[in-house]
Amino acid sequence: MIKPDFIFESSWEVCNKVGGIYTVLSTRAKTLHDAIDDNLIFIGPDCWGEKHSPFFKQDDTLLADWQEEAKKEELNVKVGRWDIPGQPIAILVDFQPYYAKKDEIYAKLWEHFKVDSLHAYGDYDEASMFSYAAGLVVESMYNFLKLQDKKVIYHANEWMTGLGALYIKYKLPAIGTIFTTHATSIGRSIAGNNKPLYDYLWAYDGDQMADELNMQSKHSIEKQTAYNVDCFTTVSDITAKECEELIKPVDVVLPNGFEDDFVPKGAKFTAKRKASRKEVLRLANALTGCQFDDDTLIIGTSGRYEFRNKGIDVFIESLNRLNRDPRLNRRVLAFVDVPAWVGEAREDLKARLADKKAVYDTPLEIPMITHWLHNMSHDNVLGMLKYHDMWNRKEDKVKLIFAPCYLNGDDGLLDMLYYDTLIAKDLTVYPSYYEPWGYTPLESVAFKVPCITTDLAGFGLWANSVKGAYSEIIDGVKTIHRTDYNYSEVADVIKDTVVEFSQFTPAQVKKARTAAEKLSKKALWSEFIKYYYEAYDIALRKAQKA
Repeated sequence: MIKPDFIFESSWEVCNKVGGIYTVLSTRAKTLHDAIDDNLIFIGPDCWGEKHSPFFKQDDTLLADWQEEAKKEELNVKVGRWDIPGQPIAILVDFQPYYAKKDEIYAKLWEHFKVDSLHAYGDYDEASMFSYAAGLVVESMYNFLKLQDKKVIYHANEWMTGLGALYIKYKLPAIGTIFTTHATSIGRSIAGNNKPLYDYLWAYDGDQMADELNMQSKHSIEKQTAYNVDCFTTVSDITAKECEELIKPVDVVLPNGFEDDFVPKGAKFTAKRKASRKEVLRLANALTGCQFDDDTLIIGTSGRYEFRNKGIDVFIESLNRLNRDPRLNRRVLAFVDVPAWVGEAREDLKARLADKKAVYDTPLEIPMITHWLHNMSHDNVLGMLKYHDMWNRKEDKVKLIFAPCYLNGDDGLLDMLYYDTLIAKDLTVYPSYYEPWGYTPLESVAFKVPCITTDLAGFGLWANSVKGAYSEIIDGVKTIHRTDYNYSEVADVIKDTVVEFSQFTPAQVKKARTAAEKLSKKALWSEFIKYYYEAYDIALRKAQKA
């Protein structure tokens, strides 16, 4: 197997925390850095300008000679280290100057690779100019560092980096190029537009659907990158099927691994969980005026605000049914931790939380939400709660709280980090309709919190493959069979699983929590990095023949 001497990897989420790709790259970095040290270089967008990035530590002494060369070539870059385990080198590139040459860049892209940029809108130009700038950075470093006799990889993540991968392929064919789609743009669009994706996947034509859904340019750059790089990859078997039908078959599946070094251990874990539960229950009391003892079953969902794709709709539906289930004999406190178009933290709630010893017996107005939204009357979560008349009344066994802010420690109320809220939970629910992998359930089991997911999520399929059958909640993960049309059945299975878990004995709860943690250990990067080396080998062998 041929191993790389140098790896350049680009993504819009390098030093830029947007979604799950940040977690993929930032947790994998240490494993690769341990193998090739500072020959691993990440390239991301300079979105910060004069402001300081909390994820990046600039260091002008790093690659100082090349930085001088970059200035001569009018490449505006910041060089430093990504502030994550492994501390890999990161280069943030200013892509603004290339807008002036946009038409010329797109014309060459059409001429060499037949990429259709005519229908571009939204973030297409921004992503493409960054991707082009990243390609220029790699070209400059490759020539300056004289890497012609080295085995070099350029790894591009998502359609947003496709232009740069094609630029490298055209200008420096000796570099092995890898393209990873974490979710096809057209597949996500089909699902997001409430069309049945899975039953008709075999019948969809990617190009035709791109025309229908006004996705021509994103689909075009993704498709042409997939066809022209040395190795085309995705993150799960379910997305591999999607790629095969809508774009082309992948060469390797690269499952998303994980590092659990930030999960507290032993007594620290127990203390953190106890403290976090106390704060979460205090918040719930201040908002709803109901009292919650430590026997309260705390459950929740989280992730991006894709109401149908992430299964937020079916989660709320299941809670509405759970509230009426006579078998439920414990109080349930459910959270929807999903960033929305948030305004500010509620002053009335902030005032109540200021007194840490106070206990309240009257609810606040709209006792289902922690922060005001800019679009209160058009929000999907609030709309569904109103439709089902879910107002967190005293007599309701199930209370639901919507936390529509980023849980990054400065939400203006509890100021808790996401992982501090996760450790407080007893059970999580991620009933995704469209989920190429699924980091949220993987993070959940790493924190010993059993979860419910579906077999339309890459993680759910993987959990089933580890067990060799459908995984049950006692195994740490309950995987529900989900199709285009069984929404109501899924809601019932979630409800029944929560009831089942609520009736577990302490020994059964411990068994499920232990099984969850054990499963997470099988998804560490030390287990999954071998698939990346397979992709590197394919790309380098193909590039050698170029």
